[in-house]
Amino acid sequence: MTSHADEQVRARIAAAKAKRSKRRQQREELDEARTHGLDARHTAKMRRWAAEDDQ
Repeated sequence: MTSHADEQVRARIAAAKAKRSKRRQQREELDEARTHGLDARHTAKMRRWAAEDDQ
């Protein structure tokens, strides 16, 4: 039989793990979006340079 305090501790640990997991997922999503944005900006820059060279 577990005490009420043990159950409280387990619940807090589970909540902390869930919070960490959510933050990790958010960081991964933001990193992916950032990488995509940097690639798009780089491509646009290369196109501008190529257009300048053609003129």
